Amino acid sequence: MCQKVYAFAFCSILLLGLISSHSFAPDKDLFLSQDASAQQIWVDSVFNSLTFEERLGQLFMVAAYSNKGKAHQDEISELIQNENLGGLIFFQGGPVRQAQLTNEYQQLAKTPLFIAMDAEWGLGMRLDSVLRFPKQMTLGAASDDVLVYQMGREIARQFKEMGMHINFAPVVDVNSDPENPVIGYRSFGEEKQLVSRKSLAYMQGLQDHGIIANAKHFPGHGNTNSDSHFTTPVILSSKERIVDIDLYPYRELIDKGLMSVMVAHLHIPSLGSEARLPTTLSPKVVTGLLREEMNFQGLIFTDALNMKGVSNLYKPGEVDLLALLAGNDILLYAEDVPKSKKLILEAVEQGKISKEEVDRRVRKVLNAKYWSGLHHPQQVNSQRLVERLSNFGTKALIEQLYASSITVLNNNNEAIPIRHLDMERMASLTLGDKGETFKTYLDKYTGFTHYTLRSNSNRENFAAMEENLKDYSTIVVGVMGMTNNSRRNYGLNEEEIAFINRLQENHKVITVVFGNAYAAEKFKNQENLVLVYEENEFTQSLAPQVIFGGRPGTGKLPISLDQNWSLGHGIQTASLDRLAYSTPEAQNMDSRELMKIDALMEKAIANKATPGGTVLVAKNGSVVFEKSYGHHDYSKSLAVNEKTMYDLASLTKVMATTQAIMFLESRGFIDLDETLETYLPELSGSNKAKLRIRDILTHEAGLLPYIPHFTNTLEGNEWKTEYYSRKNQPPYTLPLADGVYAHQNLPDSVWKWTVASNLRYTGTKSGRYSYRYSDVGMYLLHRLIETMVNQPMNDFLEQHFYSPLGMNRFGFLPLQRFSPNQIAPTEDDRLFRKTLVHGYVHDPGAAIYGGVAGHAGLFGTANDLAKLMQMMLQGGKYGSLEILNQETVEKFTSKQSFRSRRALGWDKPDPEKDKGPTGNLAPLSTFGHTGFTGTAAWADPENQLIYIFLSNRVHPDAGNNRLLRDNVRSDIQDIIYKSIKTHILLANK
Repeated sequence: MCQKVYAFAFCSILLLGLISSHSFAPDKDLFLSQDASAQQIWVDSVFNSLTFEERLGQLFMVAAYSNKGKAHQDEISELIQNENLGGLIFFQGGPVRQAQLTNEYQQLAKTPLFIAMDAEWGLGMRLDSVLRFPKQMTLGAASDDVLVYQMGREIARQFKEMGMHINFAPVVDVNSDPENPVIGYRSFGEEKQLVSRKSLAYMQGLQDHGIIANAKHFPGHGNTNSDSHFTTPVILSSKERIVDIDLYPYRELIDKGLMSVMVAHLHIPSLGSEARLPTTLSPKVVTGLLREEMNFQGLIFTDALNMKGVSNLYKPGEVDLLALLAGNDILLYAEDVPKSKKLILEAVEQGKISKEEVDRRVRKVLNAKYWSGLHHPQQVNSQRLVERLSNFGTKALIEQLYASSITVLNNNNEAIPIRHLDMERMASLTLGDKGETFKTYLDKYTGFTHYTLRSNSNRENFAAMEENLKDYSTIVVGVMGMTNNSRRNYGLNEEEIAFINRLQENHKVITVVFGNAYAAEKFKNQENLVLVYEENEFTQSLAPQVIFGGRPGTGKLPISLDQNWSLGHGIQTASLDRLAYSTPEAQNMDSRELMKIDALMEKAIANKATPGGTVLVAKNGSVVFEKSYGHHDYSKSLAVNEKTMYDLASLTKVMATTQAIMFLESRGFIDLDETLETYLPELSGSNKAKLRIRDILTHEAGLLPYIPHFTNTLEGNEWKTEYYSRKNQPPYTLPLADGVYAHQNLPDSVWKWTVASNLRYTGTKSGRYSYRYSDVGMYLLHRLIETMVNQPMNDFLEQHFYSPLGMNRFGFLPLQRFSPNQIAPTEDDRLFRKTLVHGYVHDPGAAIYGGVAGHAGLFGTANDLAKLMQMMLQGGKYGSLEILNQETVEKFTSKQSFRSRRALGWDKPDPEKDKGPTGNLAPLSTFGHTGFTGTAAWADPENQLIYIFLSNRVHPDAGNNRLLRDNVRSDIQDIIYKSIKTHILLANK
């Protein structure tokens, strides 16, 4: 057995060697600092300045709160001054209030105070306004132990910000009993080596960064179904079992330099504890087992002495004395320090404990205080404290921890991740909570209809919901509002579980359990089951990412649930390279720099460059910034949100027409060097017949920049009656705006006018045309595409691009699917349509062409636009699809000519900075486009970066050029690159 123990210890050293080179030998003084002589001088000085009774005070820590009133603060202050307390353990309150109290209490103390907290999942466990880390059982499922070390390091940083020195964590109890009411999710799991590995990472993360870790609850609180807060749990396990399982993590951590241990209030007959001398008060356990047999050299803390596990047995003062006599160094949560000191002094006089032994423990405490930095002045800076505690890096780490833990328990026919978005009709159903964040992130991947089943639903409610869901092929169920109380079925309703089981008979159901791991067994009949352990904003956003393949599912069960779900079970699911949603710091960007976008957008709105807009940034396949600003219009009728659709204007050229041309070229259906008449024989004999497709895409075909076709339909400033009507009646069935209808044959006229248009004069002997940006070529390519695919271009794109990519809020003719309040208005058109253009394409030529044109007509959101740009960055692949091939993508996005910066269809940065459409920091490999209505989309292969800018700057006046004049879009793009550079600079400091 011994050989196995030390073999595992050696493996642990190798595993965590990458985490920390810091190690301790148990036969050395754990708290010996590098400057041992200075430490000895300080300890001797403090020790000799205290009377024996004052020294006794160093062995006590009392409870302090920052959410209680003056009476409590006065009581703590009096104890510090009168009893020379060793320290305080803070409980509930707020960070700034606690910081201020800590400063006051330290100023009052003759001997610097240890400041501690029971913060198993970070300061947020006790304090408001601070982010919480995952609970330990969640971390037990996480696939990456290094992340647990990083959590310990981050919690240590937070503790130092708060002027604290000891964290009563990790919990190293091996949770053997699923009915355990006090440990449960606080444990890393049920297996000793898993618990040891995770605990060691957490401990080293704390101690390597100056915070004393505390392993609890010795000798093991995991195999009990009662709570020592309310009674004294009895554990009847044999000593052999306890040594083998419960003490295993302690041996591992002690071997690596564990600095403190907390002893639990348990009755364990096999270890020699007695009915009235539970483990905390038992010399056989504290001194005999922990200190002597296990050779523990660190500080030994009692568990809180106000807990009924001991306070039911002895009065305050008496219990403290017995705990000291048992071998504990620090008496935690002492309720009557003066009485305790009096009884200890009497015990010394009676010879029950020697003065030398008390002094030895006091010196140990003082050495630990020196190691913790208490020989330096203690002053907590409360300025911007909340911001410093939960910084952007904290959020990124928490996200990574939760993402690493998500566990797929069942996956029938590999339903997770969902692969074919265009083949599913999807709904979500949330139980027990509204789950708004969960719904929001499901919507980011494809179209969903959302339902909520209220608690305590009856048979009629279930029947009505079943009717609502009958036409959906896939239903994602979120089980929320759960508790950790096994005796109350974790807050679950058995009828709801039965209802979900029935849904599987006619639908593909993916169930996500947002709660206790042990509760997952209630859902064992679910064919597709995801366990995320906790319910919060992080898990609600991450679960959809695993379901749709934005992230892999890598978690493994830290417990056993049944024969099919044993310890370590977890079906590993793949990432499909769909967009994920993350934080800037997780993708090596700086959030503070990105926040400067806010100021630019607010200034643009204040200057009336645009009434509102949305900015999105994606890095390494993850959206790290998506924010909406302002309103749909200047009357502030509706606020812009992430679902607001914008007229994309000329982005249509690359998001529609160029995509279709790339599709055809990649499959060998067209040759870019062929002329138009090869594919459009109707052009033979026209001046467009010999134009090459390549030249049209690079805007070097000699086409006019723009043809105002709509002017052919006006007499002066008035409509020609043969073209328009205010009433929707044949033949006036083509809607151009609210109350404006065009003749159904007008698109045919537009095509004829386009074909008949002149070409520009070449101006060169070679006959080659110079570069001149043109909309006209896109009419021609639109016609070519529809001829080749034999269907309308919008239908083709929806079928082959938009629907398969999950771009459910993207496409032409948006009013056929969406209400006007979901779409930002564009121009109040006084010249042509004589009304506000809202939900109809702004471009007049595209409008009279039927709303679907090669150069304009697309509407969409930033999130959907980013999907298509990510597909381009990934060489034509997205999800489980290969829409384009890598060679085609590289060809079309590369600079094509010495005459301009242009690629094939795509725009590029200008080598001469300050002259192009991008920011100055965008590399030349960047490709994208801008739109007349105030839009932009850029992708940067070198940095795996996407930048989307959407606005309706043309509302209400298309002549408003402030957005361009003030360089709003390009300046924002430069901020994005500065964010990358700033992160690198900070990381290298």
